[in-house]
Amino acid sequence: MTRFISEQAAALVPYVPGEQPKDRKYIKLNTNENPYPPSEKVIAAVREEASSLRLYPDPQADAVRDAAAAYFNEVFGLTGREAMDRDFFFAGNGSDEVLSLLCPAFFTGKKIVFADITYSFYPSFLSLFEVPYETIPLAEDFSVRTEDYLNLEDSVGGIILCNPNAPTGRGLPLAEIVRILEGNRDRLVVVDEAYVDFGSESAAGLVGRYDNLLVVQTLSKSRQLAGMRVGLAIGCPELIRVLHTVKDTFNSYPVDRLAIAAAKAAFEDRAYFEETRQRIMSTREETARSLQEMGFDVIPSCSNFLFVKPAAVPAKDVFLQLREKGVLVRYFDKPRINDRLRITIGTPEEMDALLRAVREILQ
Repeated sequence: MTRFISEQAAALVPYVPGEQPKDRKYIKLNTNENPYPPSEKVIAAVREEASSLRLYPDPQADAVRDAAAAYFNEVFGLTGREAMDRDFFFAGNGSDEVLSLLCPAFFTGKKIVFADITYSFYPSFLSLFEVPYETIPLAEDFSVRTEDYLNLEDSVGGIILCNPNAPTGRGLPLAEIVRILEGNRDRLVVVDEAYVDFGSESAAGLVGRYDNLLVVQTLSKSRQLAGMRVGLAIGCPELIRVLHTVKDTFNSYPVDRLAIAAAKAAFEDRAYFEETRQRIMSTREETARSLQEMGFDVIPSCSNFLFVKPAAVPAKDVFLQLREKGVLVRYFDKPRINDRLRITIGTPEEMDALLRAVREILQ
């Protein structure tokens, strides 16, 4: 049957997500999921919406876009003419779909640049849409060097910045993002903020000032909705209109009724969002200190994970032995980072179990 497969499909290298084993119960610290359940308000909203499943959802997910606008206006203190409304927001089936739609919307025939160590989904969707790309090396400490994104070649049509970066966890200060925006007025700068709520600065408040900025966020991480698949693009209305046009030629209803109800309630339950993200950040810092005391090199993190280099024992060996002990973390067998592990922050009890297992391995 291979005679029916296109040359493009045969050459694709798909993105490989974190392991989701079913052979036993594990402590899952490998896919950056939120350790806490959705809020009760989210659960109630989903239950109430369940009786309407015979009906198609709102194709534009306006309830989500309105709730997001209200949230970001409050966060950034935007009022009057500066306030954002739904026209600044696009809702899709997870941020991965939103990122993919950028290709036909903005990047056809253009070369894109991004860091050499970053979210490994970028090469996958760019290759699918036949968008050429080049990578820019991170510094030795895995930080982004702003100067590397200034004075780019004329052939470069766009930039993707994962901030905080994955899998490193490092955040780029907002002032540096502004420098990149100022230095690339004729290029679209996409800032992927999947982990921004865990300690970094969001660029979403800048979209009214920069028409070359598109911010992508997800409700999977800080709002406990990984299973619902809701992502956002935030940008000037002209960019958002193009995304809606592309979406409507591909799938008119990417966000289902339950996901819309859940996302709206998640944005509105600000207290639960603040409580749980603060818990995760506190647990992250405690875990980082414990690992450092055991000799690990721990990169400062603005995300819900840690990127660490084990002491004495190779990272791959620690990864395999942790799995045997029922604890899953992420290992990337790639140049520059094959001596490190990415560890999602779970509950305090889960992190205590991780630390006990690590101590046993090091002994």
